[in-house]
Amino acid sequence: MKVSIPYIQNYVRKRLFLGLLGGSLLLVGLFAFALWYIIFYPGQSLMNQSLVLALVIFLSVTVVLAALGMAGMLLTLLASRRLSFLQGPMRVGVNIFFPIIIGLGKLLKIDVDRIKRSFIEVNNQMVRASLFRLAPEQLLVLVPHCLQNTQCPHKITVEIDNCRRCGKCCIGNLLALRDRWGVRMGVATGGTLARKLIRDYRPRAVVAVACERDLTSGIQDSNPLPVLGVTNERPFGPCQNTFIDTCKVEEALNFFLEREGGR
Repeated sequence: MKVSIPYIQNYVRKRLFLGLLGGSLLLVGLFAFALWYIIFYPGQSLMNQSLVLALVIFLSVTVVLAALGMAGMLLTLLASRRLSFLQGPMRVGVNIFFPIIIGLGKLLKIDVDRIKRSFIEVNNQMVRASLFRLAPEQLLVLVPHCLQNTQCPHKITVEIDNCRRCGKCCIGNLLALRDRWGVRMGVATGGTLARKLIRDYRPRAVVAVACERDLTSGIQDSNPLPVLGVTNERPFGPCQNTFIDTCKVEEALNFFLEREGGR
């Protein structure tokens, strides 16, 4: 069987995040074991022993939950099927251990954006493991304002339909997708506005376009709301005149909506 290059690349990306998660679990487990040893070290007062024991119990429970979460991620990725009973541990594994994963990656001199791309790949495949039958109005597409040409006088931050669809940036193409699929679309200047748009629209799922940093924080903030992340391209550097392949956005829309009759 012939395996495509994109498939191999996606597999490698996912493996990076899961490997760092496993390494983080091991480090925290070793730390808990070291604390356990300290409890029985001669000369410790009862108060100190009690405090350390409480910390060991907390760390041990956290590690067990995160380990279950990691197992849930692996099973979800392998079986392409959502495991509802492991959703809680998976959230623990990501939300609590993500800073440790980033720290471990920095220690190993792994680019932070590469780690975050790996996390986004893992998240996207876990979302795709679920079955969705959404109506267009139940889906929200969030795009960053940096997609707009910086020289454009028609600002879209408050009202995306201010766009004149002149073709100098990809906002016009995204609006064409919105109109064709009938979904809702909003422009977010950051996490606060993105959360507000989600509260206002109350979608059942989100397709989010952003850089790795904003996508990872947004995915974690929105949990358990399913979010498919699409990373933008930054030929002129961060936060200015960025670009998105609208085919990737349409692919995400198709995933959520195709079972509702398709397009």
